[in-house]
Amino acid sequence: MLRITQCMHELLDPTPVRPKRNPPGPVVIWNMIRRCNLRCKHCYSISTDVDFPGELSTAEVFEVMDDLKRFRVPVLILSGGEPLLRPDIFEVSRRAKSMGFYVGLSTNGTPIDGTNIASIAEVGYDYVGISLDGIGPTHDRFRRRDGAFDASLRGIRLCLESGIKVGLRFTLTQDNFHELPAVLDLMDREGADKFYLSHLNYAGRGNKHRADDAHFGMTRAAMDLLFERAWKSAERGDGKEFVTGNNEADGVYLLMWAADRFPDRVDHLRAKLVQWGGNSSGVNVANIDNLGNVHPDTFWWHYNLGNVRDRPFSEIWPDVSDPIMAGLKAFPRTIGGRCASCIHFDICGGNTRVRALQLTGNAWAEDPGCYLTDGEIGVTDSQPRVQLTPYRSRKSHEVAAN
Repeated sequence: MLRITQCMHELLDPTPVRPKRNPPGPVVIWNMIRRCNLRCKHCYSISTDVDFPGELSTAEVFEVMDDLKRFRVPVLILSGGEPLLRPDIFEVSRRAKSMGFYVGLSTNGTPIDGTNIASIAEVGYDYVGISLDGIGPTHDRFRRRDGAFDASLRGIRLCLESGIKVGLRFTLTQDNFHELPAVLDLMDREGADKFYLSHLNYAGRGNKHRADDAHFGMTRAAMDLLFERAWKSAERGDGKEFVTGNNEADGVYLLMWAADRFPDRVDHLRAKLVQWGGNSSGVNVANIDNLGNVHPDTFWWHYNLGNVRDRPFSEIWPDVSDPIMAGLKAFPRTIGGRCASCIHFDICGGNTRVRALQLTGNAWAEDPGCYLTDGEIGVTDSQPRVQLTPYRSRKSHEVAAN
């Protein structure tokens, strides 16, 4: 995740560059339930409105939480499916808060209404992220439900009225690129606290719809707009936060943006971006799915590292006998193709590995989602791309489509 606002503040008021320090444990994004009341076209978990068998019980969730706390996991993001459909979601959330976790709730927002907003507020979530894919009909088409936009907007307003920190989450594709300015305007108009732009990652239904991924020119235009909005917000000091995820090339593109406007600060920003280090799947970001399977992040559902029913998370996560985890935890990672010659590799870390795997069959190939030109990353025709043998894993399995 690139924290754009933090970078803008470094341009406004630089802070000392200190040695990189990883958090004590990974942020855990936990899919508490796979059931969802929507069937979004880019869903990585391929959720639908049915009960899925074998999900962790409340007691099992509590046992895992105890292990995560001992392992010094600082953050739990409770997700789904739609987490508000899980009957014990508030019991789980309250316990997580009482244990000292930073607790976020990732929801589509449609279930939030007058019957549960008091319970949501009572939990004291540190952050509630609500997904929007556009305004009105555009959002409804992505969510495959008429009225979804109005229901999500109601949820946003109820949370804000209750004093809850709310962020809007927007997945960029070529089909909703034109809606980005309007969604950013809605953020300002409604008073939301945070905006998260997610690049489409090739997993679940997102993999089936990868032909809809934003063309590189659109991606660059979207980033230009987001950087300008974040810069103006930082200048105003209004406290809003802008971040992006699933394409660490954003860090390099931000550096290029800053070089045009603040050439005297670009070296400092580069040092801060190197300190950030780019993609952290398998290192500082982890995923537990609804069945207790552990993955390097939420887009690796086809690849299991182990199950918390059989082995504690605290034993699964540091185990580098797994070849994918060994590669992800290596520093620097060994990546082929353009990444091998990129002069900014220390910023993005080779970008998103699952996207490379989905499109090439090789987890260590160059990321096909990098929207920077060869010239911008210092790759020339005299530097041949490294060809690697496609990766195949004995642990891979397909998630059944529903």
